[in-house]
Amino acid sequence: MKKLAAEFIGTFWLVLGGCGSAVLACNYPGAGIGFAGVSLAFGLTVVTMAYAMGHFSAHMNPAVSVGMWIAGRMEGKDLIPYIITQVLGGTAAAAVLYVIVTGNGSSIGSFATNGYGDLSPGKYNMTAALLTEVVMTFMFLLIILGATDVKAPQGFAGLGIGLSLTLIHLVSIPVTNTSVNPARSTSQAIFVGGEALGQLWLFWVAPIIGAILAGVLYRSVFASKIETK
Repeated sequence: MKKLAAEFIGTFWLVLGGCGSAVLACNYPGAGIGFAGVSLAFGLTVVTMAYAMGHFSAHMNPAVSVGMWIAGRMEGKDLIPYIITQVLGGTAAAAVLYVIVTGNGSSIGSFATNGYGDLSPGKYNMTAALLTEVVMTFMFLLIILGATDVKAPQGFAGLGIGLSLTLIHLVSIPVTNTSVNPARSTSQAIFVGGEALGQLWLFWVAPIIGAILAGVLYRSVFASKIETK
């Protein structure tokens, strides 16, 4: 229960902090933080939760949980409860954000949803979006698995992982608004509806493919020790 509670809180914070910065502060008149600020906000959510909840659990992302399972870092029986909890945590944060955003009479607009084609900030097509999400999630999982390896420098994993997520957003926000996290994508698409829900499949399939590839590669080539938890 401690692990699931940590996953709920962690994913809640990631969506509230990351998507909240995109919806509320990115284009604020005269003082908007822009893509760079949103990228940093997502990275900071991971850094802060990694140090606050990492000693319990801090995946905050179904793709991360899948990659950890493939790499032998968690038991299969825990995978589905983790994913459900992460989606619930993200959706709860999106609900809070919805109330805040509409508090001045505004509509939610795109609500930081992920997408391709007309829903892509740069109007990138489905192929570009799919490739971006697979590759970025693949690299994200390799960094997570390497930073948390038993032979990695201790105490710095959270910083490395958070900075990697910042970099991922700096590269891929124009393409898909950056997912690499099915729970984050689901939480926003639920409130936007329509085509955002129609495109949601890509933001489950692509990150999970990337996570599986990274988990297989790390376990077979790089892992210094396989630990099953």
